Amino acid sequence: MLFRAEHAKEAQTVINRYVRLRDAHLGCISCDKPASWGGQWHCSHFRSVGAAAHLRFNLLNMNKSCSACNNFLSGNIAGYRPKLIEKIGQARVDWLECNQDIVRHDIPYLKRIKAVFTKKVRRIEQRNEVSQAWAAM
Repeated sequence: MLFRAEHAKEAQTVINRYVRLRDAHLGCISCDKPASWGGQWHCSHFRSVGAAAHLRFNLLNMNKSCSACNNFLSGNIAGYRPKLIEKIGQARVDWLECNQDIVRHDIPYLKRIKAVFTKKVRRIEQRNEVSQAWAAM
């Protein structure tokens, strides 16, 4: 039997993969590294999980980031914010910054997040495989 924290970790892993696939064509949200950069890509939270656990699975709060910005510059928020405004708009960034909701993700919700995003990841990966097959012809 898994505890809530383990379910949260599994759901986070799947949704992070989805965000990296969703944003595959984009560069780092925080710096000028292009999508063609050969390093490791992460899923970065605009508002960190520690500061805003209720936004942990909010897709507006999650974007592809290079490992340098996410790991060594704590998300590089100085670069992140202006690019996030370009991507989703000022009103949504303001909403993320001001959101102080109290949410506790229960196990059924976490299981659903994992299941939904596992399907989404599979669909994107299958589309990519078909695209690659067509390109090879």
